[in-house]
Amino acid sequence: MSQPNVPDQIIDRLRSNLHATGITAPESDIQGLVEKGFLSRLAAFEQILDGVTADRIPDYLVDWTDAGSAQSHSAQTSQSIAPAAAPTSGADQAPLHYVSIGALAELIRTRRLSPVELAEQTLERIARRDPSLNTYQLVLAERARAAAVRAEQEIAAGDYRGPLHGVPIAIKDLLDLAGTPTTAGSIILADRVAEADASAVARLTAAGAVIVGKTRLSEFAYSPGSNNAHYGPTRNPWNPAYDTGGSSSGSAAAVATGMAYAALGSDTGGSIRIPASLCGVVGLKPTFGRISLRGAVPLAWSLDHLGPLTRSVADAGLLLEALAGADPRDSRTSAAAAFSVVGLEAGVAGLRIGVLRDDGSGGPLGSDEAVAAWRMGLAALERAGAELVPIDLPELEALRWLNSALLAMEASAFHLHWLRERLGDYGDFMRQRILAGFAYAPGAFVRAQQARAALRERCTAIFERVDLLSTPSQPGGAPPLDTPAFITFTAPFNILGWPAISMPVGLTSDGLPLGLQLAGRPWDEATVLRAAHVVEAGMGRTFHPPENN
Repeated sequence: MSQPNVPDQIIDRLRSNLHATGITAPESDIQGLVEKGFLSRLAAFEQILDGVTADRIPDYLVDWTDAGSAQSHSAQTSQSIAPAAAPTSGADQAPLHYVSIGALAELIRTRRLSPVELAEQTLERIARRDPSLNTYQLVLAERARAAAVRAEQEIAAGDYRGPLHGVPIAIKDLLDLAGTPTTAGSIILADRVAEADASAVARLTAAGAVIVGKTRLSEFAYSPGSNNAHYGPTRNPWNPAYDTGGSSSGSAAAVATGMAYAALGSDTGGSIRIPASLCGVVGLKPTFGRISLRGAVPLAWSLDHLGPLTRSVADAGLLLEALAGADPRDSRTSAAAAFSVVGLEAGVAGLRIGVLRDDGSGGPLGSDEAVAAWRMGLAALERAGAELVPIDLPELEALRWLNSALLAMEASAFHLHWLRERLGDYGDFMRQRILAGFAYAPGAFVRAQQARAALRERCTAIFERVDLLSTPSQPGGAPPLDTPAFITFTAPFNILGWPAISMPVGLTSDGLPLGLQLAGRPWDEATVLRAAHVVEAGMGRTFHPPENN
């Protein structure tokens, strides 16, 4: 039964652990998860642990969140981002569904644009585009209309709440919204109706946002693709034969097509940045602990992040400002989590950008097209005065394995009760992937946390030489529909907890988006956004999918 690179003892341990845990898995699932490669990383993971001394303090006992962050903390509280200017007369002629939130905010604030009109146009666009793309799990038309009416009345009365007031926004369907089901892409939770809003949703509502619906995702968010055995995949708006990436697939497609002006996604190994890259939008994964995850169905508690998908870097800053903050009901959030970004227009003169050269894989960083597009974005930074510094960071390879291992162990713990009682209600991909989490040896979780601490120490040292690190977002364009994408460059920054952003910088010869990623010090989203804004401005174009897809 064993496949190459999967020792028999690992498969035997998996069977033994499942039996001891009370999970009755058919042999066909054992064969399926081996064939899908879900055990292929176990041997590499165990080799990483062999290189870590037993007396290393595990990562969860180290307060890494304050490392090198004092300066950025004090800077970020000094200023707030200025909304983008209202569109000029030429911009007024552009399709309304592609206008930035910053520009919409000025139109709404001055009552030149009605939130009711905006909501109706967005709902009409959803009705027209969603049937072919499969973007929304749930459209909240009447709820959105009522929220838009309230927003219009409040603004008319002089109670303007800020740049999100009256703006249509979507949320990933693993976030609770009171009175609606939170399926997390599963049938196990299909009948679970939320009693209260998730903290992030409550913050959006308090800012006056109009929630138009809940978006599709892979089952329980456990895939870097949109593949979902129950609700089907989400088609890429640039070419419906291709995938959106995952797991925040619907959120990315909704923003890319103007079916929402922004959307919330979650990111455990790249689930914001992967679909952002493949759909040609901006996806921001903030520092771990920046945004509360209370009211979100977890995938892996120590790796999950919540963040925005938007069509511009400035819009990502506006969303982050509204969402960030400490939450006493989520112990992962920091007391210093509130965010107010400093001068987005300040430029990057003198900033040192680490350009990844060696990622430890021994292979190329991506296709010729992906690398060329990435370098075009880097050239924009260099033209603006940044210094490009080649960086070898072979630790990224080990971080990928560790991220996958910790994710598997935490996810299998969360799903244990359902695996015992409702195993057959999982789709094949999800069921077999989650079962693979039981193949780890006793003590593997703590040993992985020791390795995490050692790798974090080595990686953090790069900030003595650079201010940001850049990689391609993906090794190439979107894969075929229903096919998972790659966590190659995204997963390391989940296990490190660093802020990272993906933004579009080009298209493949087939017309599919390609992205650039920037990652920074913990709590230094301000610098990440400032550099991303320069790349965006330097590209000299916007990225919108064809209207006929």
